[in-house]
Amino acid sequence: MRAPAVLGLIFAVSIGALLGALATGGGVVKGTPGLPLRGAGTPSFADIFERVNPAVVNISVVENGTDVHDGIEGAPEIGAPRRSEGTGFVVDREGYILTNQHLVNGTSRIRVRFADRTERAARLVGADASTDIALVKVEGGLLPVVPLGDSNRLRVGDWVCAIGNPYSFDHTVTAGVVSSKGRKIFNASFDAYIQTDAAINPGNSGGPLLNAAGEAVGISTAVSTEGQGIGFAVPINLARAVIEQLRARGRVSRGYLGIQLEELDPDLQKMLGLPTLQGAMVLDVIDGHAGQAAGLRRYDVIQSIDKEPVLDGDHLVGAIAAKKPGSSVELAIFRDGRTLNLKAVLADRAADDEPPPVTEPPAARPASNGDALGLVVVDANRRERREMGLAPGRAGVVVSDVVGLAPGLDSLSHGDVVLELNRRPTPDLVAYRAALATLKPGAVAWLYVYRTRPETTFLAKVEVEAP
Repeated sequence: MRAPAVLGLIFAVSIGALLGALATGGGVVKGTPGLPLRGAGTPSFADIFERVNPAVVNISVVENGTDVHDGIEGAPEIGAPRRSEGTGFVVDREGYILTNQHLVNGTSRIRVRFADRTERAARLVGADASTDIALVKVEGGLLPVVPLGDSNRLRVGDWVCAIGNPYSFDHTVTAGVVSSKGRKIFNASFDAYIQTDAAINPGNSGGPLLNAAGEAVGISTAVSTEGQGIGFAVPINLARAVIEQLRARGRVSRGYLGIQLEELDPDLQKMLGLPTLQGAMVLDVIDGHAGQAAGLRRYDVIQSIDKEPVLDGDHLVGAIAAKKPGSSVELAIFRDGRTLNLKAVLADRAADDEPPPVTEPPAARPASNGDALGLVVVDANRRERREMGLAPGRAGVVVSDVVGLAPGLDSLSHGDVVLELNRRPTPDLVAYRAALATLKPGAVAWLYVYRTRPETTFLAKVEVEAP
């Protein structure tokens, strides 16, 4: 599922007519030892652009026909191809080109245009929706390539430049700095986007983000619609991890535990009695998957996998995903003050699916002044539970309104279902109020929440308001 959580974002794909001025270039691409300065100390990417540009390509795609009269009663069906345009870059002299999955997904024809004005038909080798990475190939061989760098070595503030085809302006170069790292905007499991203020626009999708040595450290992917200078790129190290699988099988196989994680913080550490902040806390265990079969429970903290320490949730996801489906792993977990060892046989992680159907919460009821957390909660009757699609195992009180201003309340909304308060189940108002009565003003309350739209569970940390 790929749905923006906070920012208004668009993929950097240009849709419409295929236009563009073509640049020239040729030769073998090589990295440069550093970023030269021009004039009064102003950095220049001119030499890097001249070297790398021959290996950057314009990708034009024609998607399978769609009915432009769809939804119009009585209108004839008319199939209209949808044309899109983006960017890619050659990573292998035999013609393998790296780009974004969202650019080439569902296409019927792919054409690649090089900087020397030559064009070639291309075929989709493989794609991975979880990382938004795709590999396409042209025939001919002996092509210039863009050298791949190490995105883990990037630092916030480093100079970078992007080459692409924004708004059909072929081979445009823009420069800026790394604004942040590790951004999660679509997929909480795998996202670790590089944020940059180098201009990224529709048409840049799939193009290289280059460091000061002329190495690709990212793949330009998305841009914020709500502000200027907020672009995102997939780290190149994610691509390194999937390219060979895409070449060999056309898809990526990953190990899968079937659990949802929550990042630790000092308050959560205190509640769990953890000696350190290191590890990954289990928030939910999905029925019928490897984690449940292994005996994992909510609030378990996974501290190592096959005796290798787990630093945090991202580290655990990466370690599990790197293992083959069907392999057995040993997990050391912290549970209620003691350490246990469990064995799990990993499943195959399915590709990202379309978002589930949206279900509506029950209608809001008249608001009151709210409880000590600043919430108005109600019992859901049988009809409301059915309309919300609540399973028997999701018993809790429903948030009717959020009236407080305490930190943490901004993560809650009407229709959320509070299943636990500080690890105490709250299947009804009586249990919820009993748990609430144990809290003192200024204390921290951890709410385990189920949300139906889209379906997810999460922890909300809320401070108890003073009376």
